[in-house]
Amino acid sequence: MSGLRLMAVHAHPDDESSKGAATVARYADEGHRVMIVTLTGGERGDILNPAMDLPHVRGRIAEVRRDEMAEAAKILGAEHTWLGFIDSGLPKGDPPPPLPADCFALAPMEDATAALVQVVREFRPHVMTTYDENGGYPHPDHIRCHQVSIAAYEAAADPAMFPEAGAPWSVAKLYYIHGFLRERMQLLQDEFAKQGREGPFGKWLARWDPDHDHFAQRVTTRVECGAYFDRRDDALRAHATQIDPKGDFFAAPIDWQQRLWPTEEYELARSRVRTTLPETDLFAGIEDPE
Repeated sequence: MSGLRLMAVHAHPDDESSKGAATVARYADEGHRVMIVTLTGGERGDILNPAMDLPHVRGRIAEVRRDEMAEAAKILGAEHTWLGFIDSGLPKGDPPPPLPADCFALAPMEDATAALVQVVREFRPHVMTTYDENGGYPHPDHIRCHQVSIAAYEAAADPAMFPEAGAPWSVAKLYYIHGFLRERMQLLQDEFAKQGREGPFGKWLARWDPDHDHFAQRVTTRVECGAYFDRRDDALRAHATQIDPKGDFFAAPIDWQQRLWPTEEYELARSRVRTTLPETDLFAGIEDPE
C-alpha cells in the first residue's frame, strides 16, 4: 500500500467521472489512497438521460444523485466526501437570470475555503486536482471550484489560517484537469471517417471556440491510463440521470481511444517540489513516505 494520496476536487456529482476518472482508477488500483471531494449535491442539475426523466426521479433528484455518486466512487475505487454546498444550476437566457441566493457560486469564499481546508487537513493529500480558471467550461460552480481549490491549497499550509480546521498540511502539487482537447476529438472523428462511419464529433468541432485551443499548449502532464477507460465509462454510466448511455460520449470504441489517445491530460499549476516537465505521473518529484 502506497503512502501517497490524491484528492480530486469537483463541482458536481458526475464531474469526477468525466474528468480524470481513468487516472483516479489507475492510482487507486496501484495502492494509492484517492479521495473525491464533491462540492455540491447537483440538486439543480437537469435530467439528461430521457430514460430517467420520470416523476419519481424528478421529485427526489438530490437523493438519486447521491446514490449515483456512491456507485461511481465504488467503481473507481475511490473514497468520497461531500462538501455540502447547494448546486447553482446553469442559468440560461440573454441576459441570464440571477443565481439562486443559496447557491455555491454565491457562498462566501471564506466559508467554502474553510470547509475544503478541513478536508485537506484531514486527508492530507500529496496532490490535488481541480479545474482551470475557466472552470473547464464556464459553469458558475466550476469557476468557483477553481477559486476555492486554489485558496484551500494555499490556506491549508498556513497555520494562521483556519486554525479550527486542524493541523496545517502542505499539498505538494496542484493540477488543472484538461479533459476536453480539440486534437483528441479530431483524432477520433478522423478515425470514424477512416472506418467509413459517420462520427459524432463533427458538430462539436464545427462550433469549437478557437480561443480554447491554447489550453492544449498548457498541458504539462500526460498520465497513461487507457487500461482504465472501461472503468471511467462504467462510472459515468452510474450517473444515470446525467448520462445517456446511447450518447456521443460512448460512441468511439474504447480500443480506438486506447490506441489513439491512451492518456489523460493535466497542467501543473502549483508545486512545492522539484519536478521535470513534461511529466507522466502526478506524483513525480514526491517521495513516497512509505
